[in-house]
Amino acid sequence: MRTRRKQPDVPAPDSPWSEIVPGLWMGGHEFRGRTGQLEFAVVRDEFDLVQTLLSLPGHGPDPGVEHHVWPIPDGPLDGTQLAGVIRLAEAACEALDGGRRVLVRCYHGYNRSGLVIAHALVRRSQSAEQAIRLIRSRRSPWALHNELFVDYLRAGLSTARLLEELAEQ
Repeated sequence: MRTRRKQPDVPAPDSPWSEIVPGLWMGGHEFRGRTGQLEFAVVRDEFDLVQTLLSLPGHGPDPGVEHHVWPIPDGPLDGTQLAGVIRLAEAACEALDGGRRVLVRCYHGYNRSGLVIAHALVRRSQSAEQAIRLIRSRRSPWALHNELFVDYLRAGLSTARLLEELAEQ
């Protein structure tokens, strides 16, 4: 399964992760460091829960840190994949309610992590448009540049999931 499209025109982020709302962070596995060179973002124990949508060996988190892995493509998602995104967003909200620090990450921390975080924000009473704007302002203007994911958010992930499941039959 391909989990990342090559997009040379999309720049790497300037930081490994960014706080979107208190306690909820969005990040990736690679970022452009202070020297301008690409660096690996390795999670240790900075977070209580790490949700990984693209898993790369050696990128953490440390043993003992709760870690949910749900690899999905940065492209069309089927009903099962959307159900997993919904579950991750629910788990992130529960962790935040418990005062835990949560990181949701993918490759650069733009699209897949943005989908989970935006759905979590929608669950917390923001509109899809508010969530998208907040994520882009806090992470990067490149966040959620995958228009299909934006369409999923605007339709609502539960609706998108039902439509995908109907299309699969």
